[in-house]
Amino acid sequence: MSGVRLMWRKSLNVLMLTLTGVAALVVVSVLFMILGYLLWNGGKSLNLGFFTQLPKPVGETGGGMANAIVGSLKLLALAALLGLPIGLMAGVYLAEFGGKTFSFVTRYTTDLLNGVPSIVIGIFAYTLAVLPVKHFSAFAGGFALGIMVIPITVRSTEEFLRAVPGNLREGAMALGASKWRTIATVVLPAAKGGIITGMLLALARVAGETAPLLFTAFNNRYWSPGWGQPTASLPVMIYTYAVAPYDDWHRQAWAAGLVLLALVLVANVGTRLALSRGGAARGV
Repeated sequence: MSGVRLMWRKSLNVLMLTLTGVAALVVVSVLFMILGYLLWNGGKSLNLGFFTQLPKPVGETGGGMANAIVGSLKLLALAALLGLPIGLMAGVYLAEFGGKTFSFVTRYTTDLLNGVPSIVIGIFAYTLAVLPVKHFSAFAGGFALGIMVIPITVRSTEEFLRAVPGNLREGAMALGASKWRTIATVVLPAAKGGIITGMLLALARVAGETAPLLFTAFNNRYWSPGWGQPTASLPVMIYTYAVAPYDDWHRQAWAAGLVLLALVLVANVGTRLALSRGGAARGV
């Protein structure tokens, strides 16, 4: 009987291992299929002019999206400046100081905000940042994206801070450090890698958003100096070019999608490498 039961357990183990392996293979295959298709279609239209030239008028082939690349970087910088500090401080409060009722309400509100459709956030930002000044602007676009960054940063910061062992806090406070000094010099450095990763995920999440930017930053086929003018961005340009009836625009839309994906990938990989080297230098 024990031999039959052992064989049954081994068979079940092999079956479940096979099923989970197949499921993982399907997920990875779909991902690489999308990446490969994007690389195949977008790589053919990438050249130096794509990164250095402005869009050509309708009917002319060639040109590039230099203004949209710079515009996307400006919008993400504004989103990071507006959303990351608020999300970080709120996450620290929930993990280190929060009580029961207020923390529950804050977490619930954060989760609701994270689930709000991006087009609704775009309308909200349009009402607050566009209507009063009567024109679209890069600041309005960064404001909309910054709102979307906050809930992701809050939740990721809280989770990573809670993962820091409590004995680190107790040891620092036993040596006479105050609560805030313990958090600033012990807890936050211990969770730095996870917090930065969460922030990057938040920025990567909003980097491809189109709907909020249609209501706020709008678009521009030329350079947009400063922060108070309509600004081009890669997601909006991808949408505009993809729905247009011109084959050359379709090719450039694929190229813009590849560039947008590459920017997010380089930012994530670069940060992880920097964090790992910093940890190795400290002997961690």
